[in-house]
Amino acid sequence: MNQPLQHITVLLDEAVDALLGAAGPAPAGEWVDGTFGRGGHSRLILQRLGPQGRLRAFDKDPEAIQEAARITDARFSIQHEGFSRLADLPDASVQGVLMDLGVSSPQIDTPERGFSFRFDAPLDMRMDTTRGQSVAEWLADAEMQQIAEVIRDYGEERFAGPIAKAIVARRQDKGPLATTGELAELVAGAVRTREAGQNPATRTFQALRIFINAELQELEQALEASLRVLAPGGRLVVISFHSLEDRIVKQFIAKHSKEVFDRRAPFAAPTPMRLVALDRIKPSAEEVAANPRSRSAVMRVAQRTEVPA
Repeated sequence: MNQPLQHITVLLDEAVDALLGAAGPAPAGEWVDGTFGRGGHSRLILQRLGPQGRLRAFDKDPEAIQEAARITDARFSIQHEGFSRLADLPDASVQGVLMDLGVSSPQIDTPERGFSFRFDAPLDMRMDTTRGQSVAEWLADAEMQQIAEVIRDYGEERFAGPIAKAIVARRQDKGPLATTGELAELVAGAVRTREAGQNPATRTFQALRIFINAELQELEQALEASLRVLAPGGRLVVISFHSLEDRIVKQFIAKHSKEVFDRRAPFAAPTPMRLVALDRIKPSAEEVAANPRSRSAVMRVAQRTEVPA
């Protein structure tokens, strides 16, 4: 019998402590878990919320929505949407927003989802399998230059050009790539040097997953929406797992953590700062030892200022 796939929530206590830390012993109001996943953060938030608290979650993955259906707490609701739909919420209506970015262990470890080169499976990689193109469908028609740009920009892969060339040559010779194994083998032949301990396909798989799910664009949209929906004093907590995500979060918080002066109107009052950066947290050595997938995680915490936008 197959064992159920396990997902260990990264920075579980630290994230919930940061989210609810200034809210008192029985937090009320509305809170958001932007990436439900398998519900680790959501379940702990619900344990900590008071009777007047409400938790709204978002997730694009149908399997996450199925898992969320197991929560019978009347204070909880979930939407089958990406967390950029924060923008639909009323202004200053939310006490805190948590975003746990990237892909979950069950997604990686389920072969048919196509996220991992460890299995030979359909080349899919969609977070939401009910809509949009799979990676295989996109690679079947994309131009070489477009493929190279995606692999370079989202995977920071220096052999993006040769990989794209090999994908197009394979497409012309034998037909489009259909499986993760085919892609991994092709990439291994195109990457001339490898980083120690890393599969040569790692950066390409990351790039295609980020692109096909528009992950960075959705992150940027959700961050902007958080400024409007967070009430004064509300917390923004974001856990990222690679440098592209963390750079966006870091720069966003830095941008809104300072007053902005209009050089064209030197005597006008500056635009007030909208966030205060509170913390940057990495997993402990004990957590990394217990869950090696947590080693790249970075959590950034900011608080909405009392000054209206």
